[in-house]
Amino acid sequence: MNDTNAGNAPRRFLWTRFYEAIAGKLLDYRNDRSSLIQGIHEIASRVEHLSYLQDKDSSDGDPYPLRDICPFTAMGTFNRSITVSKRKKIAEDLAKFLDVDAEVPESFEGVPKINNQSSWFFAYSYARGDGDIDDLWNVFVTAGRFAGSDQPEYREEFIRAYETTSKIKYVRWNLSMGLYWTHPWNFPALYSNPSRNYIKERLGMDVPGSSAENYVKLIDDLNDRFRDESCPVHSFPELSQAADEAAKAAGETGVTASSETMTDKTESPEGDDREDDRNPGSVRDGRPFESYSVDDILGDGCFLEKDEVEGLLDLLRDKKNLILQGPPGTGKTWMATRLAFALMGRKDRGRIRRVQFHPNLSYEDFVRGWRPSGDGKLVIEDGVFMKAVRQASEDPSSKLVVVIEEVNRGNPAQIFGELLTLLEADKRTPEAAVELCYPDADGKRQPVHVPDNLYVIGTMNTADRSLALIDFAFRRRFAFATLEPKLGDKWHSWVIAERGVDGPLAREIERRIAELNQGIAGDGRLGDQFRIGHSFVTPVRRLGDGETRGWFEKIVKSEIGPQLEEYWFDSPETAKAAIGRLLEGW
Repeated sequence: MNDTNAGNAPRRFLWTRFYEAIAGKLLDYRNDRSSLIQGIHEIASRVEHLSYLQDKDSSDGDPYPLRDICPFTAMGTFNRSITVSKRKKIAEDLAKFLDVDAEVPESFEGVPKINNQSSWFFAYSYARGDGDIDDLWNVFVTAGRFAGSDQPEYREEFIRAYETTSKIKYVRWNLSMGLYWTHPWNFPALYSNPSRNYIKERLGMDVPGSSAENYVKLIDDLNDRFRDESCPVHSFPELSQAADEAAKAAGETGVTASSETMTDKTESPEGDDREDDRNPGSVRDGRPFESYSVDDILGDGCFLEKDEVEGLLDLLRDKKNLILQGPPGTGKTWMATRLAFALMGRKDRGRIRRVQFHPNLSYEDFVRGWRPSGDGKLVIEDGVFMKAVRQASEDPSSKLVVVIEEVNRGNPAQIFGELLTLLEADKRTPEAAVELCYPDADGKRQPVHVPDNLYVIGTMNTADRSLALIDFAFRRRFAFATLEPKLGDKWHSWVIAERGVDGPLAREIERRIAELNQGIAGDGRLGDQFRIGHSFVTPVRRLGDGETRGWFEKIVKSEIGPQLEEYWFDSPETAKAAIGRLLEGW
């Protein structure tokens, strides 16, 4: 399979020269992979978005720097769903390390991006085969020989290597994406359904299964089809770009449609959460706690059905650990607080402990560790979770809830440490107790268990895809529930009655947000998880007569608009048009 296109690459696909140059230099590291991964870790210490290169020896083990890497995962460092400027920076640093002279691309048109939550071509250490990374290097090497020669032995050699490698966990069709990165004029990227759909529907060709024989035969058939002047595309880069554009036009997930990195936004409350601050539900002046139930959640401005809320509460009672996930503005924080109240049966903020996870939060912050004291010494001090454990243990007849905001912004397994195992509902007993890494303040080591009356509710913004996938060991110990944007009759009635929104304008707001969300969901670069939640358009106070128009315009300009500009950071005209439609004729 001779390379006949690369030397005459169209200007729109100049990126191919850089990719081929990177691939060529990577060949030098086939037998020196320790130097390669060391160089990549050095780059990771200077640039963002490479912290995911951490391996594990067990599902709940501590992460450590990756010790080996395949060429496709190495190239994936600058082919993830992050901003173009950040991709260019990583590509530039990698090129400098590899001594590549080719110019870093200005555009990545027609380049598929790997999912941020699955950015390796192999599994964690404990789940991968001994020869998986070797096999990935082997298919990389044989692909280079096959791409540059018509020799039958190279073709057969590549088929054998491809067949072996495609069986590795997390590979299958993804292998074709890695091959496309390394030899874009010789191998089609077929990892996405739109790519295969384009071949079927636009080129009128069958796409067989992902076996090696089928893949090589399809390469031959496509090359033959490209020679036909009537064919809409004439190379694999053109095919990749055309499939992406067709998918976007059809509202599907395209070749370059992995979710984009989003800057974290503060969750907008559903209804007016500040009212609770004025009545925190604590015992004051001899007054009793205010009772609270599912009916109170609905009355406070929840737009779910009663059985849906009861279902969430049942999940929390049974599993004791619940994650509320969903697009921004769907009331995850609001709901977490009210589920805690309903679980306790009263508005008692003194029995809710809050913490927000972030990349710098550690076990020492959350569980126990050394802290500076007022006299300049270091002392052992309990973190938020251990304080909650002690508080719950001291009053076993009352429920206590730990609310963790943005649980996927930290490393939950590392932050919880050995207490992760004890979160399970069936391990909430003294018999399951374990000793912590750090002793008590008095120097003694007392076994610790998570009390049965301690509950954990986490929130997770599904639009923030710059974050690593939640550890499976952590995920297994939680029930997950997705909150959706709710702009329907319940929302409409509530904002009119409780927030003074003008009736006809409420329907118009609902229509415009629904239209926006339909466009977001249908955009191949985004999807359902990026929709705009109802909290954005639920006033936090009662509006006066004639205030609705001004309030909505302000919300669009100061909250929704900036969110859309982040969503379509690489297509500002799209964001501008979406904002314009929200305010058109308003």
